[in-house]
Amino acid sequence: MKTVSNYFGSLVFDDRVMKGALSAKVYASLKKTIDEGTELDISVANAVATAMKDWAISKGATHFTHWFQPLTGITAEKHDSFITPSPDGGVIMEFSGKELIKGEPDASSFPNGGLRATFEARGYTAWDPTSYAFIKGKTLCIPTAFCSYGGHALDKKTPLLRSMEALNKQALRILKLFGNDKVKRVTSSVGPEQEYFLITKEMYDKRPDIQLTGRTLFGAKPPKGQEMDDHYFGVIKPRVAAFMEELNEELWNLGILAKTEHNEVAPAQHELAPIYTTTNIATDHNQLTMEIMQKVAARHGLVCLLHEKPFAGVNGSGKHNNWSIATDAGQNLLSPGETPYENAQFLLVLCAVIKAVDDYQDLLRISAATAGNDHRLGANEAPPAVVSIFLGDELNAVMEAIENDTPYQGIEKTQMKLGVDVLPKFNRDTTDRNRTSPFAFTGNKFEFRMLGSSNSIACANIMLNSAVAESLGTYADRLEGAEDFETALHEMIKKTIKDHKNIIFNGNGYDDSWIKEATEKRGLLNYRTTADCMPHLLDKKNVDMLTKQGVFTEAELQSRYEIMLENYCKTITIEANAMVNMAKTQIAPAISSYIAKVAKTATAKKALISDVACNYETNIVRKLSALNDTVLVKVEELENAIVSLDNAKDIGEESAMIRDNVLAKMSELRLACDEAETLTAKNYWPFPSYADLLFSVK
Repeated sequence: MKTVSNYFGSLVFDDRVMKGALSAKVYASLKKTIDEGTELDISVANAVATAMKDWAISKGATHFTHWFQPLTGITAEKHDSFITPSPDGGVIMEFSGKELIKGEPDASSFPNGGLRATFEARGYTAWDPTSYAFIKGKTLCIPTAFCSYGGHALDKKTPLLRSMEALNKQALRILKLFGNDKVKRVTSSVGPEQEYFLITKEMYDKRPDIQLTGRTLFGAKPPKGQEMDDHYFGVIKPRVAAFMEELNEELWNLGILAKTEHNEVAPAQHELAPIYTTTNIATDHNQLTMEIMQKVAARHGLVCLLHEKPFAGVNGSGKHNNWSIATDAGQNLLSPGETPYENAQFLLVLCAVIKAVDDYQDLLRISAATAGNDHRLGANEAPPAVVSIFLGDELNAVMEAIENDTPYQGIEKTQMKLGVDVLPKFNRDTTDRNRTSPFAFTGNKFEFRMLGSSNSIACANIMLNSAVAESLGTYADRLEGAEDFETALHEMIKKTIKDHKNIIFNGNGYDDSWIKEATEKRGLLNYRTTADCMPHLLDKKNVDMLTKQGVFTEAELQSRYEIMLENYCKTITIEANAMVNMAKTQIAPAISSYIAKVAKTATAKKALISDVACNYETNIVRKLSALNDTVLVKVEELENAIVSLDNAKDIGEESAMIRDNVLAKMSELRLACDEAETLTAKNYWPFPSYADLLFSVK
């Protein structure tokens, strides 16, 4: 009988496979590299490469690839076969340690933000032995970092690994102060919840906007959306259940810890959540998950939409980044234990996170900034663009007691009484969850809720790891030279609470009064769009911190500023051009055709019955004629706004012009077209309606 435990990780060259395929000496050397970051010997690499090749071929693989994550936001791969010609005219299957360790893909055509000239093509991929190789199709995929000929990181993995090392270095300093000398490594762990939409391929093929941009650029509000709250956690439809079943099997084969699946709030929206794992592995797994979701959906006649806001008026899709840090002995440094007030080590780590989020709230906002996510942040399903921390009642009470030097009273555990004897009794959690908070403590981890569904989680975790490393380093510098450790520790925790309490907010993040309080009274940042926040990546304090921690060079930061703003501009320009094309070639002609039909009907009615009043037809013709004129005017205005972008002096000015002008013209054009849709007969409208799209999967 085929069981999950039998096939889980069957396509992964994981620890179980390595232990059986490698000699004890080679295995021990490789494990030391993985666990402690020691340099990999070439003889060990050769032995690993041979074992990896033999295993992959036994699984049906014919090719290998260095699988990397360039700054496109998706993954990249170049396949090479294992074949080498033999003297007798045949081939032998070979794979060397050199091929395992280093690859050389063309780097000229990937985003580089000015780090490379167009004619400079050489780039390198370098094996990341901490993330297991796996088989996809007939190809052995080797997770790698990607850098330029000059050594600049051109990917998301390299800075992520650097940030993990920075966090490890500073956390070990803190643990030693508390007498934890046996800990060799501290790592961050992540469990990213992935939201997505499913629509039928038939509907997708009739919507050029979704095909070109991943979202609907037009669409009138349907009679029913999510108002009844009947989709959330509802019964999963058979077609979706079949998709989820196959998706789980594919993910489990690849060792991806897919755990939870359910319907989300909006019609056609769903969620998949994995079990936590080491951050760089979780990042690799999430990239694979998004890719496999789309492939499996296609096999079921479905399309998986990963855009943050594919449909206006209903919830968009996020990716909640559940983040924690733990030692190699398995101790979660964000676990309060039974008495958080007495756990000084936990309180110091907690304060380090609070300080990091407050000091670098702009970097966290930047890490979630995309054109797609700008539509989602601040809506009913997503936190606002203002970063704040939710701690809950118990930890908030602890913080207040420390700040005010008053006794901590504690919070009494309450047993839930449901009024039915047969139902089990259980203690209520001391703190409720807050889904409106961008950064919420949820028991033994923080949930960073700002990320959009298509985001790589690498960016958010780079900033989190780096900022917390900076805080821990600051604490270690002060405590290592303190004459009285206990007194210095207490004063430092107390000072952090006083200095950074403005970032802590346990209320409703959706309340308009909170945004006013946050910005006007507390001085928190409110960067509503990507164009607003991205320039602050290059603020001196941010550059100083990220270079000090060894996560980025100044040149790498400048390149990312250029690339991310360029992506923002390109994304919206593509959307704007798609709107112009759809409105001119499909929507306006459809409205004109229906106007002609209605006018013809009115003429026929008058011919059959003299002096008949054609109020309905007259009103429809009048309204639609005016709307069609408006559509054509708004199309021209949008075209002019797009052309004006050519006058921008740099990418910063272009992004501001898009934010201030192009987006407004797009909104005006959509408003006119959506109103026209409500007045035009369905069989004349060129695209499936929102109702068709959201309820297409039966």
